[in-house]
Amino acid sequence: MTDVVIGIDTGTTATKGIAASIDGKLRAQVSVHYPLAVPGPGRAELDPGHLCDAAVKALTDVAAVCRDNGDRVVAVSLSAFLHALVPLDEAGKPLGPLITWADARSGEQCDRILAAGRAKALQARTGTPVHPMSPLTKLAWWRDNDPDVLRSTPRWGGVKELVLAALTDEPFLLDLSVASGTGLYDIHQRRWDPEALEIAGVGRGQLAEVVPTTTVLRLKKGLAGLPDGTPLIIGAADGPLANLGVGATPAGIAAVSLGTSGALRTVVDRPTSDADGRLFCYALTEDRWVIGGAVNNAGSVVRWAGQSLAGGFERPGAEGEDADERDAALLTEAQSAPPGSEGLLCLPYLLGERAPWWRSGLRGAYLGLRREHGRAHLVRSAVEGVCQQLALVKDSFEAPVTEVRATGGAVASELWVGVLAATLDLPVAVADTPEGTALGACLLGWHALGQLPDLDHAAALIPIGEPTRPDPENAALYARLRPLIEKSALAMLDTVKELDRLAPPASPAIPVTGGRVDATHGSEKE
Repeated sequence: MTDVVIGIDTGTTATKGIAASIDGKLRAQVSVHYPLAVPGPGRAELDPGHLCDAAVKALTDVAAVCRDNGDRVVAVSLSAFLHALVPLDEAGKPLGPLITWADARSGEQCDRILAAGRAKALQARTGTPVHPMSPLTKLAWWRDNDPDVLRSTPRWGGVKELVLAALTDEPFLLDLSVASGTGLYDIHQRRWDPEALEIAGVGRGQLAEVVPTTTVLRLKKGLAGLPDGTPLIIGAADGPLANLGVGATPAGIAAVSLGTSGALRTVVDRPTSDADGRLFCYALTEDRWVIGGAVNNAGSVVRWAGQSLAGGFERPGAEGEDADERDAALLTEAQSAPPGSEGLLCLPYLLGERAPWWRSGLRGAYLGLRREHGRAHLVRSAVEGVCQQLALVKDSFEAPVTEVRATGGAVASELWVGVLAATLDLPVAVADTPEGTALGACLLGWHALGQLPDLDHAAALIPIGEPTRPDPENAALYARLRPLIEKSALAMLDTVKELDRLAPPASPAIPVTGGRVDATHGSEKE
C-alpha cells in the first residue's frame, strides 16, 4: 500500500486532480472541464456551481482510482487560480457569476488609480500590480457601477473560498497565497490593507480570515468515500505551486509556464517589491515567496493564427484534423522562417497584456510587415513576441537566474523551447510532469503533514529533460530586438485607446480552451 496526497487544482477551464506519493510520483490523474463564458466585451466569467461540482468530481474520481490501486489517501491539498471575484451570502453560497482574471472591464478604475499616483505604493504593500485582473480593481468597478449591492453583499471571495465551501465545513477562510494575489492584502503587515479596502469599497468583515498555506482543515464527512477526518490542506495559488511542482524553488532556478497564457517566476525568501513595479510577489508559504510576471498571450496566439491565417491550410492526410494538430503544423511551418522573422516584430497582445508594464488597453500589432513576409514569418514572430515578453520579465529580476524549468502545453513544440531559450539566453529544461501545479499542491500537502521538511528537496524529485541551450547568435539578435518591443508597445498605447473608443472591442472569438494550449490556467493561469 502506497500513501498518497491528492492535489485538486482548480483552473480557468478545467479542474485537475492527481494523487502523488511523497517521492513525487503520480499514482492517479483526472480532469474535469467546464466552459468559460464571455457574455460581453471585456467580460470573462465562470459558473461557481461548475467549479464546486468539478472539485468534488475530480476528488471523487481520483479517490476511486486510489482505491483501485490499493493506495491510501492521507490528505487532500488545494490549488486555485488567482484574481477571481464572486459575491457570496452569509453561508458562502454564490450570489452571481465568478469574475475571472481575464475579465478586463475595470480598466477605467485602474487608470484612475494610476493617475492618482497610488498604484506603486499599493503594489509595494500588496504584491499585486494594479491591473484589471485584480480583485481590488474589480471591486472598484462594482463600487462605481452598483455601490448598494457592493455594500450589502455579506461576503466577497474567489475560487478558493468556493472550493473550500464545497469540501469542508470549516469557517470562512483564505490562504495567504491567494490573499497575496487580491491586491487587498498587505503582505508585509499580514492584514487586509486599509487603503485598498477604501478604494474597493468593502469592509474587513466581508472578506475571509487569512491563514497559512499549510493550514490543516478536515474534509466533509463521507465526501468522495474518504475516511472521516481526512486532512484537507488549504494550499496555495496555482503560480507558486507550479514552481514547487517543477522543482523551481532553489535560488537561481526559474519556472516558465506556457499554455494559453504564460508566466515566469522565481522563489525568494521574503516578500519583495521591485522599485519599478514590474513584478508581482505572491506567497508559497510564510517564508517562501514567488516573484515574477504573467503574460496574457502564449499558446492563444498560435490558436488565433490557426483560425485567422490558416484558411485553406491543407496537408496530405489533414482532413478532419483538430485544432491542436493544426497548431502543431503551423509551428512546424514557422520553423522555416529565420530567427527574427526577417525584420518582422509582433506585439502579441490579442488578449491585452499584463507583465511587465501592467497597463490596461494594450493591443496587438505587427511592425515591419513587408510583401515577402508569409504565414511562417507571422507565426514565428508571434512566438518570438511572447518569449520576448517573458524575457522582459526576467530582465526585471535582481537576483541572477541560471536555469529555467518549463511546463505547459506549448513546450511540446521544438520552436517554442528554442525561441524561449534564445530570448532568455538561458538553458531551458522541460519538466517531465504534465500537471506541475497539481503536483505542487501534493508536495505542499506532504510539507504541511511534516513529511517533506525541505521544499527545495522537490528539485531532486522532479525529473526534467535535457536542457535546450540558447544559440548565441540568436540570443544576441533577440537582445537587440527586445528594446524595440517596449518602445513600440508603450508608444502605441494612446493610439490603441483611441481606436477602442472609435470601435469598442467585441466579445473575443478566440477559444481559451482546448488541448495543448490549455495547460496553464492563465492566472498566472497565473
